[in-house]
Amino acid sequence: MADDAYSDFSGTKKKTSEEAEKRREKIKPGSLMKATVLSGNGDAKPSDDDQVIFHYTVRTAEGAVVYSTRTEYGGKGKPQRLVLGKSKMILGFAEAFPTMLKGEISIFKMKPEIHYAEEDCPVQTPDGFPKDDELNFEINLLDFSKSKVIREDFGVVKTAVSEGQGWESPRIPYEVTARVSASTLDGKVILPSKEEPYFFTFGKSEVPEGLEIGIGSMTKSEKAKIYATRDYLSKSTLMPSVEGLEEVLFEVELVHFIQVRDMLGDGRLIKRRIVDGRGDFPMDCPLHDSLLKVHYRGMLLNEEKTVFYDTKVDNNGEPLEFSSGEGLVPGGLEMAVRLMLPGEVCSVTCPPDYAYDKFKPRPDKVPEGAHVRWEIELLGFEKPKDWTGLTFNEIMEEADKIKNTGNRLFKEGKFELAKAKYEKVLREYNHVNPQDDEEGKIFVNSRNLLHLNVAACYQKLGECRKSIEWCNKVLDGNPVHVKALYRRGMAHMQAGDFEEAKLDFEAMIKFDKSSEPDATAALAKLKLKEQETEKKARKQFKGLFDKKPGEISEVKSDSPDVKDPRDKEEIESENLKDATNSNPSMQRDAEFAFEGQGVGFFGRIFPSARRVFSNLGINRCSVL
Repeated sequence: MADDAYSDFSGTKKKTSEEAEKRREKIKPGSLMKATVLSGNGDAKPSDDDQVIFHYTVRTAEGAVVYSTRTEYGGKGKPQRLVLGKSKMILGFAEAFPTMLKGEISIFKMKPEIHYAEEDCPVQTPDGFPKDDELNFEINLLDFSKSKVIREDFGVVKTAVSEGQGWESPRIPYEVTARVSASTLDGKVILPSKEEPYFFTFGKSEVPEGLEIGIGSMTKSEKAKIYATRDYLSKSTLMPSVEGLEEVLFEVELVHFIQVRDMLGDGRLIKRRIVDGRGDFPMDCPLHDSLLKVHYRGMLLNEEKTVFYDTKVDNNGEPLEFSSGEGLVPGGLEMAVRLMLPGEVCSVTCPPDYAYDKFKPRPDKVPEGAHVRWEIELLGFEKPKDWTGLTFNEIMEEADKIKNTGNRLFKEGKFELAKAKYEKVLREYNHVNPQDDEEGKIFVNSRNLLHLNVAACYQKLGECRKSIEWCNKVLDGNPVHVKALYRRGMAHMQAGDFEEAKLDFEAMIKFDKSSEPDATAALAKLKLKEQETEKKARKQFKGLFDKKPGEISEVKSDSPDVKDPRDKEEIESENLKDATNSNPSMQRDAEFAFEGQGVGFFGRIFPSARRVFSNLGINRCSVL
C-alpha cells in the first residue's frame, strides 16, 4: 500500500506507568502508521485490563507473509489473546489496539524499533525472522472485554458476561451447581451447552483445574468466559480427555453453590449450609460474642442415627437462647453458629472432642467418644452493646459485666474463654478517654487488673513467658505494683527462673510492708522448690562425674520405684501445694497459682545458662 494511505497516530495512547511512558518515548513520527481496511462496530475501544482476541498476519514491505494465525497463510487458525497493560507484547500492539473497534480490520506499518527489534523487547522471535525490517501487521480485532487475570502466567483469565449477586465465591470444599460449555478459540465445540446444570465439589478434581480456578472467582448467578491454557487442563470427570488441546474457552453460569466449611482444616468438623440466610457473609454473622437464639436437633452418627435432643420437642418448642463466648454449648456447635446468617439452616458433623467429650453436662443418650450431627437454624442474635456515646460510668459498668463473666469462666477452668473476655474489654479500653483525675485513676486500676487477669490465664495455660509479659505491662507504668510483682514472681518460679522470682518477692516487702506475709510464704515455697529441684538433679546425675577420663557414665533415673521422673515431679508438686495451703496468706488469688510447666532440671539449677542456650537456639544439652 502507498505510504500516503496511512495515518500517523503516534502518541495517541497515554500510559500511566513510568515504564510504559519510557517505552512510548521510542515512538517517533512515522514509526507507526495505520490504514483501516474494514471498519468496526460501535464506538468502544480497548483499554488497560481489557483482553483482546484477534487474528493477525505479518508481511514484509514487499508483501511476503512471514507469520500468521490464519490457516490460509499457514497458521493454526487459532486467534491470539492478550491483556492490555499486563501481557508481554510488542510496543506496536500496545499502541495499536486502543485505536481499534470490535470487528475492525486494519494494517499497521511498524518500524523495527517498535516491533521485535525494540531494545529489551519482551517478545522473542525465531531465528531467521526479519525483525530488523519494516513490517506490516494486518490485525482483525475479533472481540475485547474487561478481564481478570487469575494466574500470573495468564494461564487462567476470566471475562465477566453478566454480574452476579453478593461477593462470596466458592472454594474448597463448597458444592457447586453450574452450566458449563467448552470450545477451542477457533470455535470447535468440546463440551456442548446443556440446560441441565453440572454438579461438582470443589477440590475433588471433578472439573479441569483452570475451570475450577475461574469459578472460584465468580459470585452466585454470574455468567463469565474462562480461558484456560494447556497447563491448567487437567483430566476430570467433566472432560476425561484433554489430549491435543492448547487452550479452551469455558462459558459458565454459576447457578448456585452451597457453603461447606472445614472448620478445623482436617476434615473432622464440617459445616454445610442447607438453607441460605439473610445478609452478606461474613459481615452479618454473629462473629463477636452475642446473645443467640437457635433451634437445633442433635443426633448420633451411629447406624440408627439416634436423636438425643430436639429443641422443638424437648424444649416445648422454644428455641435455645445462649450467649456465645461463655462455654454454654459444645465448642463445635458455637463455632458453626458464629458463621451463620440469620435464617440460615446448616448441618454440622462434629468429632467427640468438639462435641460432648469436653463439655458438661453430657446428654444421657450421648456416650463418650460419640461423633454427632447437629441440624441448626439461627433465628436471630443480638449484637454486643456499642459503647459509643456511653458515659464513663456506663462504660465501666459494661466492662465489669464482661469482666465478671471472665472471672466465672476462670473459676470453671475455661481459661481460654476467660482470657478472651478480659482481652475484649482491653480492646474497648483503647477508645476510652477519662475526663478527669478521678476517672483516670479508676480507669488505670481497672486496666491493670485486667492485664493481671490475662497473665493469670496464661499461667494456667502453661505459658509462663506470656504471663510475665502481661505482668510487665503493669510494672512498666507502676514498678511498685505489689500484685503484679507477686504474679510475675510466681510465673518466674514456674518457669524455673528462681533468681528473678526471688527479686520480685523481695521487692514486694520493700515496697509494701503489708504484703510481707504473702511474700514470705512465696519465698518459702520458692526455697522448697529450689531444694527439691537440686535434689532431683543430684539423683539424676549421681555418679556421673565419678568416672575416670574416657569412661562414660549413664544418667540414672530418680529411684527404682518411680518409672518416669515426671511421676516423681508430680508428687513433689503436691508437697508444694500443701505448703501453700498451710499458709492462709498464700491462698489469696490461689486461682492464679499453678504448678508444673516441664522446665528441665538444668534450667532450674542454672536459669541464666538456660537463657543463654535458648538465645543460641540450643534447647537441650546432653552431658557425657
